Amino acid sequence: MRLADGIRKHGFRKWYERELLGSHGWMVLLFLCTIGLFAAFEGLSQSTGSDARLGNLVAIGLCGVVGVVALRRYLYLLLHAEAVANQAVCEQCDTYGRLEVMAEDRGGERLRVRCRRCGHEWTIED
Repeated sequence: MRLADGIRKHGFRKWYERELLGSHGWMVLLFLCTIGLFAAFEGLSQSTGSDARLGNLVAIGLCGVVGVVALRRYLYLLLHAEAVANQAVCEQCDTYGRLEVMAEDRGGERLRVRCRRCGHEWTIED
């Protein structure tokens, strides 16, 4: 979901909360992949048969790839949410997150927002 659509549908604070929860879901997956990697390396060091070694090597590769994807996704979502949240403070009255989307450019990279408290308008870059 695009930034403007998410803020319009849920409000800024709920959008931010959802972004953080989504990013931390990816962090949990990364944690589980790390445990899987340690278990597969342990199994590899103790296995004697070629089938067991091949299974552990496949598990290492799979956990490694999924872990890298999860790390990248976690960092992207977290940094994206933080970058937008840092711009969600009204410069006029210092109100945080009480804004409404007025307009967005064609690419959706810039949002024109207005403070619900004082009516001040500013731009948030996605």
